[in-house]
This record gives sequence, C-alpha cells and structure tokens, in this order.
Amino acid sequence: MLWRMIELGVIVLLSAPVLGLESARADEPPSRPLRAGIIGLDTSHVVAFTKLLNASNPKPELAGVRVVAAYPGGSPDLPTSHNRVAGYTKELREKYGVAIVESIEDLLPRVDVVLLESVDGRPHLEQARPVFRARKPVFIDKPVAASLADAIAIFELARESNTPCFSSSSLRFSPDLAAVRDNPKLGQVLGCDAYGPCTLEEHHPDLFWYGIHGVEVLATLMGPGCESVSRVQTKDTELAVGVWKDGRIGSFRGTRNAPYEFGAIVFGSKGNVPSRVDAGYEPLVVEIVKFFRTGKSPVSLAETLEVYAFMEAADESKRQGGKPVSIESVMARARSQVAR
Repeated sequence: MLWRMIELGVIVLLSAPVLGLESARADEPPSRPLRAGIIGLDTSHVVAFTKLLNASNPKPELAGVRVVAAYPGGSPDLPTSHNRVAGYTKELREKYGVAIVESIEDLLPRVDVVLLESVDGRPHLEQARPVFRARKPVFIDKPVAASLADAIAIFELARESNTPCFSSSSLRFSPDLAAVRDNPKLGQVLGCDAYGPCTLEEHHPDLFWYGIHGVEVLATLMGPGCESVSRVQTKDTELAVGVWKDGRIGSFRGTRNAPYEFGAIVFGSKGNVPSRVDAGYEPLVVEIVKFFRTGKSPVSLAETLEVYAFMEAADESKRQGGKPVSIESVMARARSQVAR
C-alpha cells in the first residue's frame, strides 16, 4: 500500500511549484536568487556546487540559486566525514561568504531551498524531517539513505508534506550517457554492462556507499523495470546482475583494485556501443537549479527507489550465496521496517 501511495505521490510532487516561485521557468532565472542552504559540510560536493552556484557571473543555466548558509553536521564515527568538516566549513565561510549556523533549525528560516549533502546516509532521514516540516524543496545527495527502509520513509515524508524532493548520482546526467542513448548505431537497448569503482564502508550496505554511481549508470541506460538481482563478490570485485521484466539483462561490475573509471557497454538491436562516463558535477547542478526553479524532479521518486531496491536485493543475494532475489521481496521487507 505504501509503495502504491509513493507512486501516486510522484505525480503530485512533479507538479508542485517551488514555494515562493509560483511562475518560475527553468530557462528564466527569478528576479531574486533563491537562497540555498547546505546541510552537511563533509563532502567535496559542497565546495564544487557552491563554486558553480556562487560564481560572480554564472552561466544562465546555473543562475538564480545562491548558497547563503550552511550547517556543518558531520559523523564522529566516520573518518571520511569528521576529518573533512573543519576544512570545508572554513572554505565555504572564508572563500564564498557562506554563513555557518549551529543547527538545521537555524538554517531553515534563512533559505528557500536545501541541499542535503551529508556524506553519511544514516542521518539523512532525521536531517530531512525538519526540512519537510518547513516545506523547503530539497536535493538529497547520494546515498539518499543508508537503508532502503529509510529511503522509503524519506520519500513518503516528501509526499505527505507535498515538498519537492530529488536525489541522484551526478553520472545520471553525464553527456556521455545521453550520447549513448541517442547513438543511431545502437537502436533499441537490449542490455547493458556498467562498471565503476566500488569502495565499501562498514556503516552502509555494500553498493550504497560508492557503487551507487555505477548502478545508476546501469539504471539510466536500461530504464526502470528490474525484477530480480543476483550477486557475486570477491575481494576486489562485485558483480550484480539484474533481470528486467521484459527479459533484458543488465549488470554492474564494481572494482576496488583497478583504475578509477566509470563506463558501460550497451547492447542494442542495431549494434553494441561502448562508453566512458565522465563524473563532472556541472550537469547535475544544472538539473538541481532547474528543480529548484520549477519544483519538478527530473527523476521520479519511484525510479530512484528502484535503484536502491536493486542494491538492497544485491546485498540479500550475497547473504543467500548468490541466489536471485526479487525487487518486490526487498521492497516488502523494507516497507515493514519503515520508521514513522
């Protein structure tokens, strides 16, 4: 029932206007820049995004949103979080003039829209709750949460509060993926083998931490509709294979002792097309700006949840020795675990 409610809620969210910007158009910056606030200063994304948004003369597609305040946050039990907070906080305050506040509650009255950037997915649900209560449109960086249950809970809160919400890997909007899909030599997509780095982090399901980038490449090229996933893991490699409802097969190969490269081989009805995928941030930030201006997410919440269900099914397959695990079974279990 909850999953059906989320699917129906996507229609509402995609049509909801950004609060205070009722007549906004994606190609027309508002007369007053939207004030953006950041939650979590423990990822390089906060500097990269602020550099683009707060440029003295931003590109037209990046104009109209400006980072004005931030709450540092940080996770004391995660070195890749607490070791970065002080440096990124200092850079945003001194280089970009961003006001640093002591709590999310202090942040929200100062801003129109929110970038939830905490590198740790575990606190995202609790950090997002006051944002939804304040009905501030929010982009949630990857991973949207550290569990499928929390991801469902976050998107259900977005639906209940009628707050525009969007989450994505930067790779989804890489021009390289668009070039593959539009390649006349490809034809209809019959399958895909995606690959990318897949470092692990003990507090997150295996693929949630970094494998999500490659999984989202796979999902972008294959489209929604995966029904089951099976997985093989060795010391240096992950291989998660999904079967789509129309019989197509797509896989993600995650590496831990190989060059830092993202890419895919797409199998088509006319030919097979290989592609390296760039990991630049600007295309994602362009989509975030469009989202903030219009309140319309470029990716449905249902499609985003399928990405996380794919990764959760891969984890369950690992626990079951590589047996295929259905997407519906992990969704049903996660729905039963949703914290309200």
